[in-house]
Amino acid sequence: MLHDDHDTIDGDVFVFPRHLALSTAVGDPGLDPLHDLGWDLHHDDLGNTCLTAPDGKVRRGYLPEGDDDGLWRINAYNDAFGPPTWGVCFNDSAPTELVTAFTTALAEAYQRGPDHYLARPLAGSADRDPFLAVDPLINRGWQFNRPDLSTFAITAPDGLATLEYTTGELDPSIELDTRDARWHLWVGTSSARPFWYATASIDAPAALLRAVTESVADPAPLPRWKDSTDSYVKDYAQLTPILPPRPPSPTPLDVRRATASRRPAALPAASVPRWSTTSRPALPGQRR
Repeated sequence: MLHDDHDTIDGDVFVFPRHLALSTAVGDPGLDPLHDLGWDLHHDDLGNTCLTAPDGKVRRGYLPEGDDDGLWRINAYNDAFGPPTWGVCFNDSAPTELVTAFTTALAEAYQRGPDHYLARPLAGSADRDPFLAVDPLINRGWQFNRPDLSTFAITAPDGLATLEYTTGELDPSIELDTRDARWHLWVGTSSARPFWYATASIDAPAALLRAVTESVADPAPLPRWKDSTDSYVKDYAQLTPILPPRPPSPTPLDVRRATASRRPAALPAASVPRWSTTSRPALPGQRR
């Protein structure tokens, strides 16, 4: 994770573009925004982790020992005992920073109430239009295309990242458990074998999805360790060494202090005899 203080950058190279970074294999940053709200945290015997909102209407799973490669699964409910209203999934190779962007937005929406974290997309709405999720990508030069009659897609300038939006009717239960979802973000040369992917079902709030696309579109690179070749797409990503920070420029006071420390010590004043009115003249034969 990147911080303002260069000493705390967790990596020795920057990965660009950031969609060619992969998971850091550390789940805490993605869990922290919700855990910090006091959500209930528990683990199963396999090492999977679940966070549940106090009202039970949002559940967040971190599932390294799940049944498939869906490492992060987030579901929201109108009724805590009913079926999910919407679901989002990030697979086990998705960049951790994207997951954290989503959970940070979700934590903010949850604090504002169900009208925000359960806000269904609504075309033409100022804050719920599905286009809000696409806008950050367009602003970074991603291009629209139409791979088939039922799919709109927008692709990154390097051709290695695509966000797909499927039109028409979809089975909500299939959306939650497979990649056949309304929204499908994938990176690679083929959607069948992506480097990583994320999905979102039809009723996922546009504002939450926008947090993900803003993170994907961010031109800032992501830090990784060069030797951890499973944390970035080795054959495609551009790597730039992270240089140690330069020492700060000296202030005028620093310069004065340094100059003073190099100046030789002043010599003591020579002892010079002075005439005194109380001095007596020397007698003959005496030496002054």
